[in-house]
Amino acid sequence: MSTAALNRPPRRRSYAQDMRGHHLTSSRACAVTVAVLILAGAVLDYALYPQLMTTFAIARVLAAAGVLAGLALLYTRFGRRHVHVITFVWLTFPQLMIAWMIHVSQGEASLFYAGIILTIFAVGTLFPVGYLYTLAFGLLTLLLYWLACVTRPGGIAAPSQLLFHGTIVAFAVVGSTVYTYFNEQGRRLLFSLKDELARKNGELERSNRHLAAIKGQLVQQEKMAALGTLSAGLLHEVNNPVNYCMLALDLALEDPAARSSAHLAECLTDARQGMARVQAIVSDLKTFAYRGDGTAPDGRFRFAAALDTAIRLARHELRATGNVALRRDIDDMACVRGDEAAIVGVLINLLSNAGHALRAGAVPAPEIVIAATPAKGRLHVTVSDNGPGIAPAHLGRLFEPFFTTREVGQGLGLGLAICYSVVRRHGGHLSAESVPGVWTRFCFDLPLADAQPPAQART
Repeated sequence: MSTAALNRPPRRRSYAQDMRGHHLTSSRACAVTVAVLILAGAVLDYALYPQLMTTFAIARVLAAAGVLAGLALLYTRFGRRHVHVITFVWLTFPQLMIAWMIHVSQGEASLFYAGIILTIFAVGTLFPVGYLYTLAFGLLTLLLYWLACVTRPGGIAAPSQLLFHGTIVAFAVVGSTVYTYFNEQGRRLLFSLKDELARKNGELERSNRHLAAIKGQLVQQEKMAALGTLSAGLLHEVNNPVNYCMLALDLALEDPAARSSAHLAECLTDARQGMARVQAIVSDLKTFAYRGDGTAPDGRFRFAAALDTAIRLARHELRATGNVALRRDIDDMACVRGDEAAIVGVLINLLSNAGHALRAGAVPAPEIVIAATPAKGRLHVTVSDNGPGIAPAHLGRLFEPFFTTREVGQGLGLGLAICYSVVRRHGGHLSAESVPGVWTRFCFDLPLADAQPPAQART
């Protein structure tokens, strides 16, 4: 899995999206309940107004049909998109029915005002809507009740009853609105907590994936570290027989038989050059293996020699890239102060990264250029390649630990972070420049051996 996939945040639903589904479910369930209660209310008609039962039954059937029509609409795409509006509309059908029943029966003296109050509280408690929604519905209901009373042919017969019942309805509107407001705040808080939990779970999941991805690599690194420790102890043992062979070859070359035979002398010379190569490799490995203790580096070494060591140790990576042209523009005698093994490690990392980039980009004429220029007591070093470059989005994160653009299993993303720390310990700064598709350049500086040491490391 790529780094971008690991770092991609999970897509979260908004509060409105989350509540739309809840409101849709509630509206469908309550529509069925309201339709059943409207029809069951015929029992109340029989108890209070038996002479109007037939008329009221027709009104109840029409109101229930309107509610069920709204329910059917909620199962369409339009209904799912406009669930709040459709719910508000079908909720007005029972209110219109009750207001009409009050109008044709006893007006302000009718006990059907209790049905209006029941619907108001049902909206405030059962539906996950905002307080403004509940307030608007309550005010509409209050208006319908007032119109049902004042538009009767005989007008208002008992103003005190109208005031009493109207006040009760108003109290119901206020109570339902206040309840809805605090209920809405609770829902928003719950959603916020759920959203935060989902975000934290997403971060934890990404961290777990990332840790799982590097677990095997860390195990391999531990194996390599153990092998390195073992190898460092074996270097001395390897060097002893190499020295014996070198001495034997030198003696053989002085033998009269070798002097009299050009072919034998050539073979012995080739063998001696091979052993010298082995001796150089052992020396390079010893230089790279025996690191300093992390204190301020104050050794003195030729930068060209460190570069030669790094090139030899990185030769396998460069050879795998193909015919890489390696150009140098440095002063072979320039000496710097610092930890030679650490600087060799920095150069190996930069050369290996350049070789990997050239190989991945399939550059037709791959080239790496190492330049070193002395200025103001520092040796300014650049390692450039004509590879595919680095994306601008990645350029600012190159020196972050565990950041890598390689595939899982190809690197931990620690190399450049360690290089940055090493250069900083030498009082310098490691930076990167790149033009995507054209070139990449890494720059760092080291203190010259004949310059005064810096007061403190630069950040």
